[in-house]
Amino acid sequence: MPDVTVRPVRSSADRRAFLDLPYSHYEGVRTFIPPLRMDQDNVLNPKKNPFFEHGTIELFLAERGGAVVGRIAAIENGQHLAKYADGTGFFGFFETVEEYAVAGALLDAAAAWLTGRGLTGVRGPTNPTMNDVAGLLVGGFDRPPSILLPYNYPYYQGFLERWGFERAMTMWAFYGHEAYLNDDRITRGADLVRRRYPQFTVRPLDRSRFGEEVATAMRIYNEAWADNWGHVPYTQAEALHLANEMKPIIEEDLFLFVEEDGEPVAFSVALPNLNRALKHLPRGRIRPLGLTKLLATWKLSGLNEIRLALLGVLPTHRNLGLDMLLIEQTYTRGRAAGYEASEFSWVLDTNRPLMNALAKLGCARDKEYAMFEARLGG
Repeated sequence: MPDVTVRPVRSSADRRAFLDLPYSHYEGVRTFIPPLRMDQDNVLNPKKNPFFEHGTIELFLAERGGAVVGRIAAIENGQHLAKYADGTGFFGFFETVEEYAVAGALLDAAAAWLTGRGLTGVRGPTNPTMNDVAGLLVGGFDRPPSILLPYNYPYYQGFLERWGFERAMTMWAFYGHEAYLNDDRITRGADLVRRRYPQFTVRPLDRSRFGEEVATAMRIYNEAWADNWGHVPYTQAEALHLANEMKPIIEEDLFLFVEEDGEPVAFSVALPNLNRALKHLPRGRIRPLGLTKLLATWKLSGLNEIRLALLGVLPTHRNLGLDMLLIEQTYTRGRAAGYEASEFSWVLDTNRPLMNALAKLGCARDKEYAMFEARLGG
């Protein structure tokens, strides 16, 4: 059998091969959702993704006998290094056939590139940051992932651990369906908060001030998550870029703010689980259907789920129950819009209060994700 060779992506043909790999790699896998090809292309385009204002990515392909059998990205994240100064680099966009020789060669190549840039540790997967599609699926392979969450084969975890990675953090996806959620507990909890703190009100996104609203949400997010494991703040450009990417599917009643006397102090964002529609696209290509038609018909394709993807409360306003207000309003407004179920993801394993609260509301742990890390250079 020919040896595995790993080389950096240099030509446009290499780039196409890098982007194409997942569609053939997971062909026939019912639970795989093909990502939009144009989104993947944009994420790795320095002219379109503001990540490259502070970060660097090197792409690698693994080949055997002229066939692509794996890929990986080595990532230097300037925002992470500016906050932590810990010498940690990242890997992402990791795909490999079920053969450790291929996985090991890819990880070796990424590690060598990171070491060459003076980095002493590696963490991942991040595609390319913790604020993008991140984590490795390690439990819950029987149901497709929700929007902006990863899918991978179960054997990936074993390959990473064999190379020397250890689990650094576990993240959970909780699933709640209206048939099983405890409506009374949700309503009572929110009503109690309203009685105790009548100065707080919930309002939806004002789309006419979209850029300003996004900036407010990201300011709250960066403050609220500052002490959470692995948090890296969004730059203003990154936040606006992400919001503009998501703008066509953002619904005002699912992008909520809690205000105290007119001043935003908490927010949450739930997104329709567009993956229900994307799974029908051939190899992630939206043409000839077109995004507009896809969005206009998403509910006809069985889209009845949302994902509560972001929630943040300013540190000065914690432990007041404002998260319950946001969850209750998302649930109420989502049901009114025809959504029957919601995924809450992901929740860090260290956030026991939220995990316990979701369990009491009738949500089930649906999927388990993890981040892995290893030291470099012995």
